[in-house]
Amino acid sequence: MHNYLNASLSPEERVKDLIPRMNREEKILQLMQLGAHIDLGLEEGQLPGSLLHCMNDILVGFNDQNNETRLKIPLLIGEDCIHGHSFHPGATIFPTQLALANSWDTELLEEVARVTAIEASCTGVHWTFSPVLCLTRDLRWGRVGETFGEDPYLIGEFATAMIRGYQGEGLNDPNGILATAKHYAGYSETQGGRDSSEADLSVRKLKSYFLPPFKKACEAGCMAYMTGYQSIEGVPSTANRWLLHDVLKEEWGFEGILVTDWDNVGALVKSQKICADYAEAATLAIRSGNDLMMATKEFLQGTLDALDQGMLEESEVDDVLARILLLKFRMGLFENPRLPDFDRQKEVIACEAHKQVNIKAARESLVLLQNPNSLLPLQPDAIQKIAVVGPNADTDSSQLGDWSLGTSQYSAEYGKQPRECTTTVLDGIRTEFPDQEVLFAQGCEITDASTEGIADAVAAAQEADVVVAVVGDALPFIGERCSVATLELQGGQQALLEALAQTGKPMIVVLVSSKPLVLPMQFLGNAAIVSGFNPGMEGGTAIAEVLSGKLNPTGKLTISFPVHVGQQPTFYNQVPGQHGNRYADLTQEPLFPFGHGLSYTSFEYSDFTLSSQEVEKGDTLQATVTLTNTGTRAGTEIAQLYVNDLVTSATWVEKRLVGYDRVPLEAGESKQVTFTLETSDLWIVDAKAEYVVEAGEFRLRVGPSSRDDAHLTQTFLLKAAAS
Repeated sequence: MHNYLNASLSPEERVKDLIPRMNREEKILQLMQLGAHIDLGLEEGQLPGSLLHCMNDILVGFNDQNNETRLKIPLLIGEDCIHGHSFHPGATIFPTQLALANSWDTELLEEVARVTAIEASCTGVHWTFSPVLCLTRDLRWGRVGETFGEDPYLIGEFATAMIRGYQGEGLNDPNGILATAKHYAGYSETQGGRDSSEADLSVRKLKSYFLPPFKKACEAGCMAYMTGYQSIEGVPSTANRWLLHDVLKEEWGFEGILVTDWDNVGALVKSQKICADYAEAATLAIRSGNDLMMATKEFLQGTLDALDQGMLEESEVDDVLARILLLKFRMGLFENPRLPDFDRQKEVIACEAHKQVNIKAARESLVLLQNPNSLLPLQPDAIQKIAVVGPNADTDSSQLGDWSLGTSQYSAEYGKQPRECTTTVLDGIRTEFPDQEVLFAQGCEITDASTEGIADAVAAAQEADVVVAVVGDALPFIGERCSVATLELQGGQQALLEALAQTGKPMIVVLVSSKPLVLPMQFLGNAAIVSGFNPGMEGGTAIAEVLSGKLNPTGKLTISFPVHVGQQPTFYNQVPGQHGNRYADLTQEPLFPFGHGLSYTSFEYSDFTLSSQEVEKGDTLQATVTLTNTGTRAGTEIAQLYVNDLVTSATWVEKRLVGYDRVPLEAGESKQVTFTLETSDLWIVDAKAEYVVEAGEFRLRVGPSSRDDAHLTQTFLLKAAAS
């Protein structure tokens, strides 16, 4: 038996034995990941080291082919399990990442990722391309819904929770899957919101906002990173050795693998045009620090050409190969390739326990944005008829959002998620209000500006006691290559809301959307507004429970809603120094700010104190506030702590989140909430692009959102070190 097949040897010893046995083609193929749902473009008998979009019977077939290869190196199977096992029919599809973020609940996010790992692993999947650590900057970008929002600190907290859930007990966990921190880094810093456009980022800006979440992911043991599509200062992410090698692998000590995004190596030749041919592109990709090249069929011949032409040494290929093989050995794939377990699939996929996690996720993700005159919750005794209208009231695809069967990432012949798996808003209301008559009229389309159906919606509204209008966006306006120029409601939705408002009937607007949208407040000033983003399969259940009052909403925004698209960017942690604080024709304040979310009860903050008014570097500071439920029912408040360094050596954000706590309180109950702050948390990035903690005066703010007028404040002094 060859030593590389001897499981009693260390992974390092097995790699050392295997590599010399491999020919050049076998080595290069191990550095490739290709999509199993399309033609691999390889010769008969050749397989890449990794496949994506491959599970169940298709995977069994590829594994049989792999067993016919000379060395039988196991396949590494990746899949886009983005908010659930996205492309498996009937799997548990959770709220999207942006919706989940509004829970501010790391335990929930870990649980969601764990369920996803359990369902994916039994179909033969080893690896998910999640979580997304991109920082939302321009809401026009099509991939906003894939992010956790606009705050780097929260992104790091939520990402590490999902990494724990995905990877479970470690590389040998049969129910775990590898997590991927993506897109590394700065992909979301777009021009005009256009997807994969050149990112205008300095090293200082990267270090200030975009890199901290990725560093947290590395510290949490994330085993894969993925590059972005964009370039930074003329250098494509795939070619940025400083970012991929110097920072990630050398400075942070990352021991996993770095995969390119889809055909990023090909883009060096085809679209970004910094390489003349694939030999040059393969050389640049390897030397820049990439380990696995996704969906670039030309990489095999390009690397062979580079070796033949002396552009690349075989030892350089071997160095990258060693990282791939080491991971496969550490995962135990040579002994157990973790093929599909069809019996286990029947037990765990979409099981009742997973459904309950999904319902919990949908409930915690909802945000009550506006509730004038306490319109919500509805009083069933006073209502006989409910009009449910709008294009997203009964559209399961909008509820599931991007990255699910039926979206653009998977071929149409694979179909869509079974309709019976999703409880739409209309379904949920019919179940939650069994004694009321529910009238339904779609009213309009999102992809068509026709107003033909509005008359039916108005007729239903006039007959009903209350109107629930479910509006938002749809798949053509969501995801990769689907950035938008406007954030206004598309199609006939604005005309629908105007017509409904003119009926004078009480109106509740439910937003089922991939991102914050600009709302026609001239029609909605008296409406209650609930944001679900894309709330997943159980979103309709949770939304109906909020309307009835069975559920007291607890979610808070991790992303700001603008008044107008021209306000971009609207994220809360801006740098001071501009002239004035408003546009000449419009406020700069968002409609609903980061951290905002209402409840059916009320909370009061009082007695904000610090453990000390002076600290030295290395000290710990405690900030304590009393939180009281002053309403008549139990609820959960998400208390938020912000810091402001009052004088800095380089311009810095006016405030940034440094702590939060989910606090459940019974009616009339008070609790002391204590935040612990290390002086190392007070860092800035100085003009030399170095992380520093500077002595001086700081202001701490605590409150229910990022809005200054809702805060209690205290100041303290960080003393300079003795000379």
